[in-house]
Amino acid sequence: MPPISSELLLALIAWTLAWKGFALWRAAKRNDKAWYVALLIFGTAGILEAFYLFVFGKEKKNAHVSGPSRSSLKKK
Repeated sequence: MPPISSELLLALIAWTLAWKGFALWRAAKRNDKAWYVALLIFGTAGILEAFYLFVFGKEKKNAHVSGPSRSSLKKK
């Protein structure tokens, strides 16, 4: 088996970290504890992370951060 080049290895590490970081962030934001632990433990080169993001981790369309309404900010 030929050795893996260092450039290919670095690219694979960067690819995995990007997917894992985004998937872990989304799982924590959605309070998906089981998915968070699974994503943290298993190293799948971004495959499990992408599966979670595209299948289970979709953001809800009406999800937004609630804050003061515009009418409550107007001075009277």
